[in-house]
Amino acid sequence: MFVFLILLLMQLSAATVHHSLQYIYTASSGIKNFPEFVAVGLVDGNEVMYYDSNIREAKPKQDWMKKVTEDDPQYWDFQTHELSRTQKSFIDGIEVAKQRFNQTGGIHLFQRMYGCEWDEETGEIKGFNQFGYDGEDFVAFDLKSGSWIAPTPEAVVTKHKWDNNKGLNANQLNYYNQECPEWIKKYVNYGRSFLMRTVPPSVSLLQKSSSSPVSCLATGFYPNKAEILWRKDGVEIHDGVEKREILSNNDGTFQTSAELKLSTSEDWTKYDCVFQLSGFDKDLVTPLDKANIKTNEGNSLVIILTIVAVVVFITCTAVIIIVLFKRKNAKRPPSPVEYAEVQEIMMPK
Repeated sequence: MFVFLILLLMQLSAATVHHSLQYIYTASSGIKNFPEFVAVGLVDGNEVMYYDSNIREAKPKQDWMKKVTEDDPQYWDFQTHELSRTQKSFIDGIEVAKQRFNQTGGIHLFQRMYGCEWDEETGEIKGFNQFGYDGEDFVAFDLKSGSWIAPTPEAVVTKHKWDNNKGLNANQLNYYNQECPEWIKKYVNYGRSFLMRTVPPSVSLLQKSSSSPVSCLATGFYPNKAEILWRKDGVEIHDGVEKREILSNNDGTFQTSAELKLSTSEDWTKYDCVFQLSGFDKDLVTPLDKANIKTNEGNSLVIILTIVAVVVFITCTAVIIIVLFKRKNAKRPPSPVEYAEVQEIMMPK
């Protein structure tokens, strides 16, 4: 499913030597008091650039991204100019898509996510370029074959038109295999001290009621290459355990949790929660002690509600995050699709 949740983006930048650059565009219609177009850029899962159709200005979201103007004083002005142009093509794209799917009114989303991953240790590079409509896959570029994939009949006309544009596809391959990794290296160099840090989490045991599963919550950690698990008598267990996705916190750190279902008759002292973090040598072990469990039955409701609020925030943010890459320039990240091409063939009728 083509849903650009922030948690998915965070999972793309896992290891300390594994870096990622993602750009996401999202155009929307039928949503009141919400920007028609939002653009976000992320490095290693951290938001580094933001633009929307209300503010009409590209802004750095990390202090270290301001260093880019040392190499190019016009960098952010250029970002703003190009994103404002792309904004129109994506909003128009929704109308074309609605015709394809025989739709009229209602809420609709047209999205694109593209970028690349780079393993600093092995040099391996992986690129990706996907389009989605209303939360479903629409069309994607296959770097192995150098052609487009259309999982839905409504996208076949787009696939054929783009596959017939050999220059476009050659540009795609060059961008994802050559240019995109160079930009990862540049951004990582700007923010290395921030991106390569290691921050351990705080770990809490939560339970809604005495009959509910016990949740082991780890929050505030960085990077997002982490594992959380339950053990019994020092051995990892899987039965009765449900692990959650790694989610982003507002401050750039992450959170995750794992639930354990236990009967009240079992010996809870045999269990513990273990959190493992890349770059952190020592496992964080939290014994399952009933005295340390925070529940809704006590005064810890605020904590649990806060966790829910964070998840809601992430989900809402996920719907809006998106971005535009600029056209080719010696000092600026080039776009794998020129603006004119986007306007003419992104959603061909």
